Amino acid sequence: MRIRITPDRFSPEQILAEFLGAYREEAGACATFTGLCRGGAVRWLELEHYPVFTEGRIAAFARPIADTLLDLLIVHRVGRVAPGEAIVFVAALASHRAEAFAAVETLMDYLKTDAPFWKREMTDLGSTWIEPTALDIERRTRHEETNT
Repeated sequence: MRIRITPDRFSPEQILAEFLGAYREEAGACATFTGLCRGGAVRWLELEHYPVFTEGRIAAFARPIADTLLDLLIVHRVGRVAPGEAIVFVAALASHRAEAFAAVETLMDYLKTDAPFWKREMTDLGSTWIEPTALDIERRTRHEETNT
């Protein structure tokens, strides 16, 4: 399991190629998710975090999931992110597709709702702090109920 929190732009394609470059013969599936900064009215997205705390919380949540997989990678941006740039990339390598898909979905719901990032959108009208929506929280809760 690897977790990388970075202020630098990254290429999901390049990261996936590196991730799969360490191919393991027992792998039967790789599922990924890439989250992008929306455009439109958004001029940029600003993400703040406390480095050691944020990485530790993500690792604590992800560790039991990673234990069911062959490999897991989480890359998350912080700082200013422009429209069209990748914010988050998650890749799960598993023996079977169901485990890979489930891992990515569970991790993304956690990162969206409970990971300690503070997100602010900047538009022409000013800035707005972003909170998880009711639907985001409902999805996360469903995962908790399914996994208990």
